[in-house]
Amino acid sequence: MTIEFKTKICCIGAGYVGGPTCAVIAYKNPAVKVTIVDLNESRIAAWNSDNLPIYEPGLEEVVFAARGRNLFFSADVDAGILEADLIFVSVNTPTKKSGIGAGFAADMAYVESATRRIASVAKSSKIVIEKSTVPCRTAESMRTILEANSRDDIRFDILSNPEFLAEGTAISDLMNPDRVLIGSLQTPEGFKAQQSLADVYAAWVPREKIITMNLWSSELSKLAANAMLAQRISSINALSAICEATGADVDEVAYACGLDSRIGPKFLKASVGFGGSCFQKDILNLVYLSESLHLPEVAAYWNQVVQMNEYQKSRFTERVVKALFNTVTNKRLAIFGFAFKKNTGDTRESAAITMCKYFMQERAQVRIYDPKVELEQIEMDLTEPGVGTMDSYKKFVTVVDDPYKAAEDADAIVVLTEWDEFKTLDWNRLFAECKKPAFVFDGRLMLDHKKLKQIGFKVEVIGKLA
Repeated sequence: MTIEFKTKICCIGAGYVGGPTCAVIAYKNPAVKVTIVDLNESRIAAWNSDNLPIYEPGLEEVVFAARGRNLFFSADVDAGILEADLIFVSVNTPTKKSGIGAGFAADMAYVESATRRIASVAKSSKIVIEKSTVPCRTAESMRTILEANSRDDIRFDILSNPEFLAEGTAISDLMNPDRVLIGSLQTPEGFKAQQSLADVYAAWVPREKIITMNLWSSELSKLAANAMLAQRISSINALSAICEATGADVDEVAYACGLDSRIGPKFLKASVGFGGSCFQKDILNLVYLSESLHLPEVAAYWNQVVQMNEYQKSRFTERVVKALFNTVTNKRLAIFGFAFKKNTGDTRESAAITMCKYFMQERAQVRIYDPKVELEQIEMDLTEPGVGTMDSYKKFVTVVDDPYKAAEDADAIVVLTEWDEFKTLDWNRLFAECKKPAFVFDGRLMLDHKKLKQIGFKVEVIGKLA
């Protein structure tokens, strides 16, 4: 029996945003057909398997419940476009590596390619939704492409629907969002398209949390939110340097500040630095936007947030080297954690990449353990141009599947991801595995430092005196 779906949605891009977002949409809307398409056939095969291509708590339950019912994954992009009423564009927008705006501007090649594919394939009117994180006024260029290819019987409406997901909590963020933003042109047709998407979210999101606004406000709101969150992290990390110099405790300072209702406690946890696919990329995007709008002071302000993040990583590296008697050459360092944060296998812009780069340059023997990151991903990250070569990787890096193996004959354990399991390890056993004196460098302020010192470790912590 053929099921008649009231609405058909296509999502172009089966990555960290498109996959979970549209899986939840399908899960919450049984009468809506959702097809997630991607040119990467191996990625689609993984989505159709029992071993999903990304790790996210709760994702498997959502996908397995809806897949085959009203959720489908396909490499046939054109078929998905043809049948859809609404099309999410959720492709990668990495920071440009060359050309105008290199190192700051977002590379919009994938967004433009997807937009042109929609324009050339569509045979009926479509609502096209920006889901990728994009520069302000990207919708304008998308609209120009679509309108140049529209016909009397085909209409394209553009919406902005930015994502506000935090990796590790993406499913709960989608199930219980703080808000859903939908930006449109302020025209009758724009308002109608806006309502069509609002109705999809209203299947589980209260209407008062579905916020409608103009396109440009919606686009900028995403960049602004991430910039402000990253700014808080860089602010507390800047204070952590002062704490180390004065004897103050950064956790106590953050707690005191967080009790102020105007400030609040969130994103005031000092660390080795922020990572992930969004924060740095979005701030650099904002920097480039400010410069292109001839606002150099604004650009410099936001760029300093990124500079402070890089400073924190180099500063922590120097602290490791200094504590280990001013050299780590030929010393064995156990790296606990490679993902940019816990509860995800994502390594994009992870502080661990930068730290391991420095350690390889210092000719240290690096042993890496992470419970979720695959060996192939670590190898790819540490052999990227500007990070390392395959020769240096093979010479200095070993990836292990057990934290106790990582600690064998280690001069130091360096904690770079706040995985909960690190709190419950047998630290007496780890101490026995390490060379003496045995050091622990806690880059996430997550361990019981008093207990570690009682065991015999020499402990160094960000934002606190040794």
